[in-house]
Amino acid sequence: MKVGIIGLGLRLGYLGHVFHEMDPEFRITGYVDPDPVGLATLTAKGIEAGVRYGTPEELIRAGGFDLLMIGSPNHMHLDHIRLGLRAGVKVFSEKPLVADLEQTYALASLLGEYGADRLLVGLVLRYAPLYRDLLAARDAGQLGQVVSIEAAEHIFPYHGAFFMRDWRRYEKWSGSFMLEKCCHDLDLYNGVVGARPERVASFGGRKTFVPANDPRHDGVNDLSLFHRKPSGWNGSDRVFDSDGDIIDWQVAIVEYANGVGMNFHTNLNAPDQFRRFAIFGTKGQAEGDFIRGNFAVHDVLSERRVVEKTYEMTALSQHYGADERMAAEVVAHVMAGGPLPVSPLDALEAGVLALSMDEARRSRQVVDLRPVWDRYDAALLRKAA
Repeated sequence: MKVGIIGLGLRLGYLGHVFHEMDPEFRITGYVDPDPVGLATLTAKGIEAGVRYGTPEELIRAGGFDLLMIGSPNHMHLDHIRLGLRAGVKVFSEKPLVADLEQTYALASLLGEYGADRLLVGLVLRYAPLYRDLLAARDAGQLGQVVSIEAAEHIFPYHGAFFMRDWRRYEKWSGSFMLEKCCHDLDLYNGVVGARPERVASFGGRKTFVPANDPRHDGVNDLSLFHRKPSGWNGSDRVFDSDGDIIDWQVAIVEYANGVGMNFHTNLNAPDQFRRFAIFGTKGQAEGDFIRGNFAVHDVLSERRVVEKTYEMTALSQHYGADERMAAEVVAHVMAGGPLPVSPLDALEAGVLALSMDEARRSRQVVDLRPVWDRYDAALLRKAA
């Protein structure tokens, strides 16, 4: 498979290596990026990045690729997706697809015109073996009717500090931390529930990465921990006095249209990080942790553990065995029409949930999503002008 890249950052530099491992015929024909920090990863793996073009339009005019891959900052995704769709090429975009609600409606309108099958999305956790086992348990009736969900994603302090230093620290570019980082998780649980979120409440803010918590106040001058992950485009060295506006903790409560309830928690300062869930149904309970690699299902009537699995981390994957599966299935889809487990519509719905959590956090009010879905559905059905 041949690809062109707009935004050769850390993520697509890494995915270029993964795709190459999954497909020996994988080749990058060219890329556009004013500061291609992902190029070093490709070079280290002996992978050519092709011709460097000055603009996305030049790359698309040159053609010669099967898939246009977009890894630019979030707020640029919509423009780059639009270019690809209008040029008649198949597009893969990293998540999130858009950075705010207005862009959500605009992309829905584009998909109404060009079709959702022309756009692929990098919601990689849909490919994780653990998630597929969770869906299998649900579909086998082991949970019964899903009633409520408790879920969380917490990250190491060095990773939290990365968000305080990277371009993602500004909501104007990332959308928000909940959208940029947790849209994976929100998409997973939307998929389990099988209905749209309808009402949301949320609280959060920044309490850890603030000047008062700078370790130098306590005589600790070695701050290398907080610079372990390099920042990219428009990065900064500031951690505890970051000029960004993202949060470092947030909690949210969600009610879905089918009555399922969920609480979700994220924190950027977890020295023993985890990414886990507990899903309670009328017939069973499912629990899992992507980071610690475990999954179990308990039956209500017998109180027995009817499923128990553990998962080994792979040397290639950054996401619990999911990256290489995504690469293999995307190649199969593009070259031979194979199925995919996630669509751009799933991604937009997860994004709407993340953005509504932020609206609820800022307003300190319960957000009713029904007007949002009405406008979204109207945009999706309306042909773009």
